[in-house]
Amino acid sequence: MIHNELTFHAFTDELAPYFLSINQQWIESMFAMEPSDIAMLNDPRRIVIEPGGRIYFARHAELGVVGTCALMNKGSGVFELTKMGVLESARGLKVGEKLLQYCLEQARQMAIDCLFLLTNKQCAAAIHLYEKNGFIHCDDIMARFGQAYARCDVAMRYRPGD
Repeated sequence: MIHNELTFHAFTDELAPYFLSINQQWIESMFAMEPSDIAMLNDPRRIVIEPGGRIYFARHAELGVVGTCALMNKGSGVFELTKMGVLESARGLKVGEKLLQYCLEQARQMAIDCLFLLTNKQCAAAIHLYEKNGFIHCDDIMARFGQAYARCDVAMRYRPGD
């Protein structure tokens, strides 16, 4: 039996390869990597960390690093929750839910006025997870940021307590 003990870790250069491999796995299983994916995944320090964003990793006690998620600074107190992925080998262990909740906890400690995410209707399980954890569908976010990815057809904004 696999125990489900997770620890969470902030970005380090040593963990950066997991940001690429975990996200590349899920993106390529459903979509095609886009230029913005490639840029961010290959240089997360420059694209996410240096502009004031954060990247977190979930490490499973037995399976190692199995998940990752970023909070990307878009300026003026606006952040995008992005590149949230869990390895296929760890699916079903609630890694995504625990990682999302950890990231939301970290976001609450930051100066964030608006937290949003962009996704695709094909990611139904992820959308359900986001809705369950306080995200609502938002036309304004779609209009402002939806063009960032060709695959984007769902935009959501975090509204805790709604």
